[in-house]
Amino acid sequence: MSSNYAHPEVLVDTNWTSQHLNDPNVRIAEVDYDPTTNYHLGHIPGSVLLDWRKDINDPISRNILSKESCQNLLRSIGVNDDTTLILYGDFNNWFAAFAFWVFKYYGFKDVRIMNGGRRKWLEEDRDLDKTIPKYSPGGFVASDPDNNIRTYLMEVSHSLKDTNKVLVDVRSPAEFSGEVTAPAEYPTEHAQRGGHIPGANNIPWGKAVNEDGTFKSAEELKQLYQEKGIVPEKEVIAYCRIGERSSHTWFVLKYLLGYPNVKNYDGSWTEWGNMIGNPIEK
Repeated sequence: MSSNYAHPEVLVDTNWTSQHLNDPNVRIAEVDYDPTTNYHLGHIPGSVLLDWRKDINDPISRNILSKESCQNLLRSIGVNDDTTLILYGDFNNWFAAFAFWVFKYYGFKDVRIMNGGRRKWLEEDRDLDKTIPKYSPGGFVASDPDNNIRTYLMEVSHSLKDTNKVLVDVRSPAEFSGEVTAPAEYPTEHAQRGGHIPGANNIPWGKAVNEDGTFKSAEELKQLYQEKGIVPEKEVIAYCRIGERSSHTWFVLKYLLGYPNVKNYDGSWTEWGNMIGNPIEK
């Protein structure tokens, strides 16, 4: 991958992935919002399924999975501490980026994203398989949460008057303005009120990628964010609707551009816009 990125090691391309399908030290996982329309119709040979709703989220409370559950999940797909884990998303790598963020939150060392995701693999007419692979249990040991990469409602609320912190809303302009409360493809996942967190800058996640879903160059990305005041000298808080698109932007800022202090607010607009008394702008 491009050496212009601050951490090019976190990306692999489709060629690299294809060449490592049978590498015992590499595990490939497709992260889907809806496996029935993606993984189960055909996936990268040897890849396992991570169902975003069932596997990456807590089954009861609104939260990501626990440390113990993360450890058990990764062990169940044959992951060890020295495994290289390659993630790719069902269409646009939102949910792969979310899983990447969660696994980093619990200390997984070598996790990477396949640039362009499932979409690029399909466009290149590469092999697909419907076989569900089984692997021997792994021995991955999760670490305590890294709260340097996550933030919560009260912290975001306190940041509104802090000039050393900056918010980036990565939703569509229509969501940011309050014209709609949820994207068309997820009409039921919305907040009571539309708009955005006061002072937030709107840089839709999709501006960071090319037409084929691969990430833009470091130079293009730097210009995109710094023109809107999203600079490395400040703590950056990214948010969207439920935290998946903002994970994508968090990944871009932290790993492709090397920003030292970037946090994902996974409560995002469905939390902020539903809280009584929270200030909003339209």
